[in-house]
Amino acid sequence: MEIKYEVDTNKSFEEAVESLKTSLSNNSFGVLWELNFKDKLKEKGFDFDHNFKIFEVCNPRQAKEVLDRHIEVGYFLPCKIVIYDKGNTVKIGMVKPTQLINMLGDQELTSVATEVENELKTAINMAAN
Repeated sequence: MEIKYEVDTNKSFEEAVESLKTSLSNNSFGVLWELNFKDKLKEKGFDFDHNFKIFEVCNPRQAKEVLDRHIEVGYFLPCKIVIYDKGNTVKIGMVKPTQLINMLGDQELTSVATEVENELKTAINMAAN
């Protein structure tokens, strides 16, 4: 099974970033932090030719629920979504929460991970269109 979920968008990198922020908010997720890798690497003296941005996102209700059940899920939180350009395409994607939760072997958390994954897929798809 594929560990990542990824879609292409016809939007520019900047348009995709703004669209993702809006769609996450509309789907009850907040952006806790974002990192522009291109800028960070340039700041450290390295040229990087691709736009590449990482968002750490969270739905507080779902985060509390999984942490109350299995505190080690904190190793996987917050969820990450990435936007980057490759060739002439902008891509938006994430590692599937269900795949991460499966590594813990706790079937109780699968339903929450599935819910989170479906909501994030919806947000990603909305951002891409």
